Amino acid sequence: MFSFIPKEESFFILFKEMTVNIIEGAQLLKEMLNNFDDPVSLQKKIKDIEHKGDQKTHELILKLNKSFITPFDREDIYALVSALDNILDAIDASAQHIITYKINKITTEAKELGFIILKICQATDKLLSLLSDKNKYEEILEICIEINSFENEADRVRIEAISHLFSEEKDPIQLIKWKEIYENLEFVTDKCEDVANIIESLVVKNA
Repeated sequence: MFSFIPKEESFFILFKEMTVNIIEGAQLLKEMLNNFDDPVSLQKKIKDIEHKGDQKTHELILKLNKSFITPFDREDIYALVSALDNILDAIDASAQHIITYKINKITTEAKELGFIILKICQATDKLLSLLSDKNKYEEILEICIEINSFENEADRVRIEAISHLFSEEKDPIQLIKWKEIYENLEFVTDKCEDVANIIESLVVKNA
């Protein structure tokens, strides 16, 4: 039977704190894309969240190095921590590029990607909240599938958005800017899928 026994419950608390930060960053990114009134202020808030995420990552790595007993293999914990950190990094990069490229108006496709990003981050948070429960094997795998579906949907939106760009956009500079923005936004969902893949592997390994 599934055997994630929380020998060090504080690990799971720190994981949860990381995903709370991730959701906050995703909410700010969605707000930035939907209500483009003060994007610079929202980008700065996202940067602050990303710094908080870095601190949590550092805290978890220190704990990993000092702990004699861990809930599962050290290399798996390190991979999971790194993957969670990468989500916030990708959210921050997406917001930063929008400011750097001096975008004046957000497209419908970018708003749709922002919505998917928030949903997949919420699913990732739910996934981490179940990690310490040895009786949640099936539910964990179901959420991993859900995260994969969100990533596939974001990939579809990105492809269609870029296709539309190449058929409609006459300004090559704008085309380059928006192509990269769409790719950066979709990349956030790739990083969430990385987390799901790591946890799915943990489930199989510890079943």
